[in-house]
Amino acid sequence: MRGSLPSGAAGATLKRAHPVAKRIWIAYFSLMTLRSILIHPDPRLKKVCEPVSAVTPEIGALAEDMLQTMYDAPGIGLAAPQVGVLQRLFVMDCVKDDDVAARPMVLINPEITWTSEETNTYEEGCLSIPDQYAEVTRPKTVRMAWLGLDGKSHEDEFDALWATCAQHELDHLNGTLFIDHLGRMKRQMITRRMEKLKRERARA
Repeated sequence: MRGSLPSGAAGATLKRAHPVAKRIWIAYFSLMTLRSILIHPDPRLKKVCEPVSAVTPEIGALAEDMLQTMYDAPGIGLAAPQVGVLQRLFVMDCVKDDDVAARPMVLINPEITWTSEETNTYEEGCLSIPDQYAEVTRPKTVRMAWLGLDGKSHEDEFDALWATCAQHELDHLNGTLFIDHLGRMKRQMITRRMEKLKRERARA
């Protein structure tokens, strides 16, 4: 997910001011690799992902690659199917202020266990649908359970942008894109733009 703004907020979509290389916390991940992000339309983005059966070194390496890819994009969330891996895992970090410590999170086999009745509307974007944004309304607060890289079960409550990002990324694991929450005409318009973008990139 790209950074987003509450509905009606002024300014452009929020982005990180600096690439991942400027983030000191990540320096020890020396073997990280940037992965290619799939662009919609791609059939892999519409697949329901399989659960991760075990937290292995390979899953750890995938998560580290995804974090670097997410920060480099830049974005605040990235799901495994967006890099062509059809497993239930996503990463996120909704800290936008470079003066505040980063909070990278890796959520394996995530599940929503509770949602609030109160909702928030954010202008969402997606790293798989570059430069396209639209307002999406979701529960303002969610509680989510997941498996961590430590192999232990975790549960936490996410609010506001963190909740929106977690729901956006969980959608990816179920083969759903943010444009699937939009009307048919808007969705088709964005899809046509992405088809054109992919043709242009293929010719370049």
